[in-house]
Order: sequence, then structure tokens, then C-alpha cells
Amino acid sequence: MKSARNKISILLLAASLAGGCSERSSVPLDKYLTRLANSLDRPITVNADRLPPLPRSRDLHIDPQSHSIGLLDLLALNSCELSITIGTINSSLGKLANDSQRLLLELEFLSLAPACISALNQTADAKLIATLQAAMSEKHRMLSTRIWNATLGGPEFRAFWKRPHRLDNYPANTGGQIALSLARLAALSNQWLNGNYAAGSGELERLLGDIRSGDGGALLAALDLQRSALAAASPAIQQRLEHASICIGNTPSPEGRVVDNVVRKFFIGEVQVWSVQVARRRNQLMPPVLALEQSLQKNMPDAYRIWARQRDQLLTSAADAPREHARHLAALLESCGLRPGVDTTQNG
Repeated sequence: MKSARNKISILLLAASLAGGCSERSSVPLDKYLTRLANSLDRPITVNADRLPPLPRSRDLHIDPQSHSIGLLDLLALNSCELSITIGTINSSLGKLANDSQRLLLELEFLSLAPACISALNQTADAKLIATLQAAMSEKHRMLSTRIWNATLGGPEFRAFWKRPHRLDNYPANTGGQIALSLARLAALSNQWLNGNYAAGSGELERLLGDIRSGDGGALLAALDLQRSALAAASPAIQQRLEHASICIGNTPSPEGRVVDNVVRKFFIGEVQVWSVQVARRRNQLMPPVLALEQSLQKNMPDAYRIWARQRDQLLTSAADAPREHARHLAALLESCGLRPGVDTTQNG
């Protein structure tokens, strides 16, 4: 009866991970909490306190101002390579281009315009030069908006942050390419904003393709699970410590030794190993994401800013969860002279 009651509470763990999906993950937390609840004879109920999803696409898109070069001015630029770029921007294809393609056109304009201006007659073409300079100034001013729409506000990052239905073998099933692509994109964003418009433009679509298949959502799901699952165990541990000792005098009871074995085998031997892997993945993915966000801070929509603040709070609380859980376990085990992870049966 005890086991059945505790397992009913633990079943909420799978629901909190999958948001209603009945499939269980292969991460070790569910097995650990089931064993811990049984050994403590206390229910452990995991509440689905999840980070909200990324805001809607329309709340993240910024409408940039556009500066068009007129047909007569375009004809006067026939000798410049820039005229082809302007023609593409003004065409129906350019006007319907997605945000990443439009960013590439803006970068191409900014890269080619100085040479075109230098090639014009400073006296005869003074008005045209002024038009191009005004367009350059405006396009540079709006560049961070263009980068935002093509990156953090675009579909590839929405896919990056999407939660999976299952964690499966996460994060052991990940590789290093996503982190490299995130870091490269963050570096390119800074270069573009600092005037190096030709830097890496040919890489943009490949980088975004890598990021689309990334595991930002899986990382947040794992951290959410770690935070909520380990926090849920604390009341059960505290109740046993305060109201039902696992000791006989100053030594562990048979029940206390079972608790100690569960902690050593399933928390230290499995959960902590998994938590270290998740922390390592976090340290691979988040620094370049934060660097990109920092470079685009002034154009960040309020909806994203609020969501990112909630995400960062999750990162902090999830990182603290294993240490806080270990503190509760240590208090319980040390009340009987046990130390987590130490095999007292070998002491002579």
C-alpha cells in the first residue's frame, strides 16, 4: 500500500516533464524519487511549475523603417555594383524576402555603398551621394533590428527553444556543433554592428539551420525537471528528520540504511552524474546566447525581455537545486552518523 501511494505521487514527475504527455523520459530523476519516496515512506509530489513558452512570433518581430532608392537614382548608379543590390531590394522578391535574406541584402548594401559613393562625381552627383549617405546612415541605424528579426526573433530560434516531448538520453545525445554555431553567430552580430558588413554573410543561413535543430528547449526542460523534482523531495526529507527518525539511537536503523543506499546508488551514482552533464551543456549553450542577446539589447522587445528574465531565474534556481537537495539529505543521514556517499559497512 505504501509503495502504491508513493508511486502515484511520483507519476506526476513524467507529467511535469512532458506537459501532459504520458511518455516517460530516460533521465534518472523519476527512478530516484520513486526509490526515495518508498524508503522514506513519504509521498513526493512534483508540481509542473514550468517556464512559460517563448512569446508569440508577432510579439517578437520589429517592423523596421525602410529607405528606398528611387528609379532615377538607380539608373544613375548603373556603373556601381550597388545598383544590383538596390534593384533586388526594390523588387517584389526583395520585398517578400524573409528576415534572414533581407538582413543579407542590407549588409550587402552597407558593404558596397562606400565604394559606389567614392566612384561618383563629388560635384555632379552631390545630390545622389547625399541620398546614398542618408540611406547608409538609416540602414546602419536599423541594422540591429534587422539582425534581431533574423536571429533571436526569427523561426530558427523559436525552434531552438521548443521543448521536446521527451528528454530521452539528454544531454548525452548532443554534440558540439550547435554551440559553435551560436558562438559564431554572436561574433558575427558584433562584427556587423561594428561596421564589418562583409564578415561571414555567406555563413548566416547555415548557422541558422544548425540553430534550428538545437536543444535550447531540451536544456530548459531538463533544468525545469531538475529544479521541480529535487525541490519536491525536500518536504519528505524534512518530515522524516523532524517526526520519524531513521536512527536507533545514534546509529542507522535498517530503514536508515535503505535510505543511505538509495542516496548513494541513485542520487550520487546517477542523478548527480546527469546533473553535471546538464550543467556542462548549459555552459556550452548559454554563453553565446547571452552574448547575442547582449549585442541586441537595445532593440529587444519587452515580451522577450520578460521571458529571458524568467529563463535566467530558472537557470539560477536549477543550478542550486542539487546542492540544496544534498544539504537536506546530509542533515537526515548525519543524524544517524552516516555521511552521504560513504560506505559505513566497510569501517572496521
